[in-house]
Amino acid sequence: MIVLVDADSLPKNIRSIVIKAAIKRNLDITFVSDRFLKDIQTAYNQHTAQLRKIAKENGIVEKDALTKIKSSIKQIVVETGMNSADDKIVELAQEGSLAITHDIPLADRLITKGTLVLDDRGSIYDANNIKSRLSLRNDMTELRSYGVNIEKNGAMSAKDIKAFADAFSKTLDTMERNQQI
Repeated sequence: MIVLVDADSLPKNIRSIVIKAAIKRNLDITFVSDRFLKDIQTAYNQHTAQLRKIAKENGIVEKDALTKIKSSIKQIVVETGMNSADDKIVELAQEGSLAITHDIPLADRLITKGTLVLDDRGSIYDANNIKSRLSLRNDMTELRSYGVNIEKNGAMSAKDIKAFADAFSKTLDTMERNQQI
């Protein structure tokens, strides 16, 4: 199972939660963005060092063998452009994978490929609810184009962050039980 992260607009505190879970669970996780994100590279380096230390403790001492041990955290930096990161995420997505994004049109594209989508506030998007979310998003965009100022989500609160962490953990637990990870 693959975990794909739309890292372009994912808040750093949410990325931190995802990174911690990736290290703890040794997830195959790919962050896609149109810019280099230092925290992801730092996590990759730390996880690789941790895995090599564990290997040494388990008796692997050959330098070539240790060098081949690497973190499963990946970062893909795409060219800047409209939907370039989204297109890459859709290309990588597979049935049974998990994606993290708050981009509703991207979520819709992923769900058609059989991907489960979690947003940065802990909501799960699937075939049962994505069309209504997409319709609502399109209606709000149209109203804004007419000058109607509609309040968007405010800054993330501690409650929002906890809701994401809980939903992410629960989703991973469920997928592990179903042998998808």
